[in-house]
Amino acid sequence: MAMHSRVATFKSLATAIKIATRPGGPSMVDRAQAVPRLVKAVRSGEYTGTSVGRLLMMLGAAGYLVSPVDLLPEGILGALGLADDAMVGSWLAAQLVTETEEFLAWERSTGRGPGHGAAVPGEVVDDGRGPSA
Repeated sequence: MAMHSRVATFKSLATAIKIATRPGGPSMVDRAQAVPRLVKAVRSGEYTGTSVGRLLMMLGAAGYLVSPVDLLPEGILGALGLADDAMVGSWLAAQLVTETEEFLAWERSTGRGPGHGAAVPGEVVDDGRGPSA
């Protein structure tokens, strides 16, 4: 992998870490819980902030990291063999943070995420308790 590409990967990882750890931002649990909603919203066409292709690349990267098949085997190349895993892992982490950040912001702006009821803004909802005093 070219030096420029490696530097860009680590810069995007550093940016993702800054975003993921900022005060008041979504927790890693919130981000992990958002991934299935993100996939569903992208597949249905409801969310257009990323593509099915990008999600498939992320899935492929995750598969590569857990696969016993390795392009640069650690057993033969030692630390150099870890470089490809580190690059793929860095790219994947950066993508997960970036994509979930944008998706969670979209959910908040559209009133879609967890904790948002089915009430439509501007409609009166009767809770059955009668008039309030």
